[in-house]
Amino acid sequence: MTVTTPRITFIGGGNMARSLIGGLVRAGTRGTDIAVAEPNANLRTALADDFGVATFDNGGDAAQGVDAIVLAVKPQVMKTVCVSLRDIVQAQKPLVVSIAAGIRIDQIDAWLGADVAVVRAMPNTPALIGAGAAGLVANAHTDARQREMAQRILDAAGLAVWIADETLMDTVTALSGSGPAYFFLLVEALEDAAVAQGMPREAARALVTQTCLGAGRMLREEGEAPGELRRRVTSPNGTTQAAVESFEADGLRAIAVRAVAAATKRGQELSAQLD
Repeated sequence: MTVTTPRITFIGGGNMARSLIGGLVRAGTRGTDIAVAEPNANLRTALADDFGVATFDNGGDAAQGVDAIVLAVKPQVMKTVCVSLRDIVQAQKPLVVSIAAGIRIDQIDAWLGADVAVVRAMPNTPALIGAGAAGLVANAHTDARQREMAQRILDAAGLAVWIADETLMDTVTALSGSGPAYFFLLVEALEDAAVAQGMPREAARALVTQTCLGAGRMLREEGEAPGELRRRVTSPNGTTQAAVESFEADGLRAIAVRAVAAATKRGQELSAQLD
């Protein structure tokens, strides 16, 4: 099945919505096929000027006659937004895509009413530069065409991966949703370590940034497991082996396991607060 010109409404025009809209337009979606509901007049003007989309100050007007509604609002206001859209969603039965962290599909179902196709997505901040990673999970009402539509929307800002079990979405949040912060922390630590050895900070940052960029590209483009790529660069009794053994001795893997578990647990707690 091929989705040619889906009509898409974004409820919320913040940074993540902007990144998805920009990606869709760059990929060939016409701005005239996109509408945005955003209460902030300055954001509405910027989106209209930059992408040629239709803008509205309320969701009901923006959602008329569309194929998909992307809920790009803060989790704390999701219930209010869904209830306000309930009648139009029930009348039109569009695909509903939520990119709000921690909001479960059963919560959206309860707020929108029964028999609605819902996809829950968890993108991350690199979507702002077209390099995002998003996990997706769909409910039973979502057909193949709607799944393709959701994939197209999230792929517009990077990579989207389907997750079969919604209970794993809190782990998606802990891994890729929060993951950029872990990466930045590691880069920060490596930069500080080089400075401690006497390297100027500017040089240290440039080298570690390019090194991490290159390593990430190798993972994507060569398709090898990270362990295999690590082994290739680790010469016996060399400098890399000395550093890796130090990481292992200090329990780097266990630290990562505990960190992801802590983030997953916190995501579950935040979701439960919205019940």
